[in-house]
Amino acid sequence: MPRADQRDYERLANLARRRRAELGLALNDANAKAGGLSNRTWQRVEKGLEIRETNYVKIDGLLQWAPGSCLKVLDGGDPVPIGDVAGAPDVQKSPMPRDALDAKARDVVQLALIATAKGTSAEEIREMSERVVRDLRERGII
Repeated sequence: MPRADQRDYERLANLARRRRAELGLALNDANAKAGGLSNRTWQRVEKGLEIRETNYVKIDGLLQWAPGSCLKVLDGGDPVPIGDVAGAPDVQKSPMPRDALDAKARDVVQLALIATAKGTSAEEIREMSERVVRDLRERGII
């Protein structure tokens, strides 16, 4: 990853302004707060200034880009609009590795089934959790 002084903040500013215009979003307090950040932080992005790295994912959400898109732009890549996520195999929606994410999702499904599906065998629970994870992945949710 490039150093902070090598990142292309002006490119992100241009793409963010263009995307905001495409979406018809006003650069105001209400929209910024809806995204979980201050209007000042959003303005900094559009002025080509650095913000805390943890806030870029909030900008991604406001601009309806896949998580990590702002950082990708700063490093020379292109943002991925949410609508394009399903067809973009290199997009990861969680910082957690895919295998770990799948395992966590399976665990959640299994625990829910154990708590609610009395009389369901362990093998049936495993099969259902695998199916849920597969379906979630196919739908672009995980």
